[in-house]
Amino acid sequence: MKTRFILIQTSHAGNVGAAARALKTMGFDDLVLVAPRWPNVLRREETIQRASGALDVLHNARIVATLDEALDGMSHLCATAMTPRDFGPPTSAPRAHFESLLKRERLALTAQGLEAKNTENPALGDGVATSAETGVAFLFGCERFGMANEDVYRCHVALQIPTNPGFGSLNLAAAIQVIAYEWRQALGGFAPSEATAGAPAPAPAVVRADAAQVAGMLAHWEQALVQIGFLDPAAPKKLMPRLNQLFNRAQLQTEEIHILRGVAKAMIEAAQAKH
Repeated sequence: MKTRFILIQTSHAGNVGAAARALKTMGFDDLVLVAPRWPNVLRREETIQRASGALDVLHNARIVATLDEALDGMSHLCATAMTPRDFGPPTSAPRAHFESLLKRERLALTAQGLEAKNTENPALGDGVATSAETGVAFLFGCERFGMANEDVYRCHVALQIPTNPGFGSLNLAAAIQVIAYEWRQALGGFAPSEATAGAPAPAPAVVRADAAQVAGMLAHWEQALVQIGFLDPAAPKKLMPRLNQLFNRAQLQTEEIHILRGVAKAMIEAAQAKH
């Protein structure tokens, strides 16, 4: 389905660049600006910097003087408004509205297919007159005041992003990113990226040390602790059983057993060097 993002009277060049980047990450590229503050906003340095690689979206973007021009070819209009209007379209969360919209779209396309079949074969009866959407437009107002009431009234729905009730203010580019993400997910989303040739190899399988390896390591540590004078073999108390429990909780791997035995060996050699 054709998708267009429309920014009305945008005042910050950086937001235009960030909007372009948000759209590209979600696979959209139809961006229209209605009477922005800067006539050359698409070429301003801040715009280009904030686009961060989405220069193709900026290159394809259009600047128009009126909302009517921006809506050309669009049939379903979605306002973005944090504050519900007393009069105007219903307010809905993006995800719920997109599910409903696409369900209606599927039904409309099915009905069109039935109608075409009935036209070819009159014996099947009258078709169902239903039309699918030609394009969906998402409208965003200026940073300071949001969308004007008269622009909201033209829309079929006012999308309200569910946010913290105590602080629902979203930066323009952030709001665009959320809407673009939700719409992309509704359309099917993108598959997770596969590993590339230059990606690091997967980590080797973890091999847990068995009981014999743990016992051998503990015997080595007992010898080392005696050598450095930390363990009195005449009065060992419960030092080794406690160390046994400690290492059991650690769920040692084979490589870790090798490290611990290396430590024990070094302790023994250091103690013997002193004598």
